[in-house]
Amino acid sequence: MLIINTGSMNKFITLNHGSGGRASQDLIRNVFIKAFGNMDSILTDSAVLKNAPKDKLALTTDSFVVEPLFFPGGDIGKLAVCGTVNDIVVSGAVPKYITASFILEEGYPIKDLQDIVKSMAWQAKQANVSIVAGDTKVVQKGKCDGVFINTAGIGFFENGNSGISTGGSIKVGDKIIINGFIGDHSIAILGARNELEFETNVKSDCACLNELIQDILKEGIQIKFMRDVTRGGLATVLNELVEIIQKGVEIEENEVPVRDSVKGLCEILGFDPLYLANEGKVLMLVSSEEANKAIEILKKNSLGINSSIIGEVVEDQKPKVVGKTKIGGKRIINMLQGEQLPRIC
Repeated sequence: MLIINTGSMNKFITLNHGSGGRASQDLIRNVFIKAFGNMDSILTDSAVLKNAPKDKLALTTDSFVVEPLFFPGGDIGKLAVCGTVNDIVVSGAVPKYITASFILEEGYPIKDLQDIVKSMAWQAKQANVSIVAGDTKVVQKGKCDGVFINTAGIGFFENGNSGISTGGSIKVGDKIIINGFIGDHSIAILGARNELEFETNVKSDCACLNELIQDILKEGIQIKFMRDVTRGGLATVLNELVEIIQKGVEIEENEVPVRDSVKGLCEILGFDPLYLANEGKVLMLVSSEEANKAIEILKKNSLGINSSIIGEVVEDQKPKVVGKTKIGGKRIINMLQGEQLPRIC
């Protein structure tokens, strides 16, 4: 019998456990990794399968429960393909195959399902990946919000990049880059929901990043670390980074790209853009010598036009994320502690 010490966790699942922040990590480590794997495991977007020849295979899985199913800039089908592709590509691999399983609610319109599936097919074609297997289950009306999708993704390492997710070569002075505006996805989803009764012209940034990232790798830039900036936002990814490398991070908050419309809504609603979810953003670390070249390459791609160097790795006896504010002060940026927006992906 397996006895699990849940420590300070709640006795019941809450929405916080799906936030991608501290509660999610506690759940993963104290329940899933404790039962399935090594407690010292680095939580990466994809697993590098050690039994594959020369670490050539990356594997990921993901589930999508976004609400609403259709939103400005995308839908659950596009989101499922992009999310899966991006988890593979930020590991340094080239995505090739996806599986897609559907949980469907009794009474859901066939026409809407067809639209979702067509969206998936089109996005997969654009990303040069094949949807090769799947499954379908139907549950009674009221047991599912229309459509839930589960995916798996497989990619191959073509140029020895299988160590990117571990951040093993990161040094003090390495630069932190993000490929554009943060927070668009969260605000687009929030605007598409009815409960807050506001309208916005912000569209989700949902996009496949494989072409953008391959542009960098093909130019010989050594990417030392990458992470898909989704649930929990930029702040949570930076905190995951410092836990992995045991060094500090300082960011210039004024250099973090945020649309004025997103900033305005965050001020009204009390959100911090650093914690908002994204679906087309990658954080990457490169050496200070290669940072400007990396930005130059990124800006040639439509998904990287607004790329920016936002900070660097620093020596720190107690690793933490520090933000330099616009007025010259500093603040500690912690990992997301609660749930800002549920059902975001």
